[in-house]
Amino acid sequence: MKKTIQGVVDISQKKDVKRSATATGLLQLSGESLAAISSGEVTKGDVIEASTIAAIQAVKETPRIIPHCHPIPLEGCKVDWEILSGGLRCEVTVTAHYKTGIEMEAVTGVCAGLLCALDMVKSFEKDSKGQYPNSKITDVRILQKKKSE
Repeated sequence: MKKTIQGVVDISQKKDVKRSATATGLLQLSGESLAAISSGEVTKGDVIEASTIAAIQAVKETPRIIPHCHPIPLEGCKVDWEILSGGLRCEVTVTAHYKTGIEMEAVTGVCAGLLCALDMVKSFEKDSKGQYPNSKITDVRILQKKKSE
């Protein structure tokens, strides 16, 4: 039996067009964590700043994380944060002129940003048994994908 596995999809015949994608996700956190983030009292440092850097790094490294993604010459990455009553929302927008979509970069950025934030506040989130019963990353989704020729 012979099995052929598709590597990176051939996009050489496609033309470069302007593309953008926006993704979002929510990290549900305790009030104690949110207060510590807001007041800058997290021992590991500024949660929003560090998590923004993590999101940007993940956007740039997406082809190394997701095997079938093409390396894309990114032209922009914007990371927005919102502290809500029950959590921390991250939104990542990525732009480029290229032959294929960039929504995976936006989603990867959101996930890495939220994971970094959780890592930084996990001491506030642990219960008496060292577990995280109320912390969760939810609602990760692509909000918008655009291309203009």
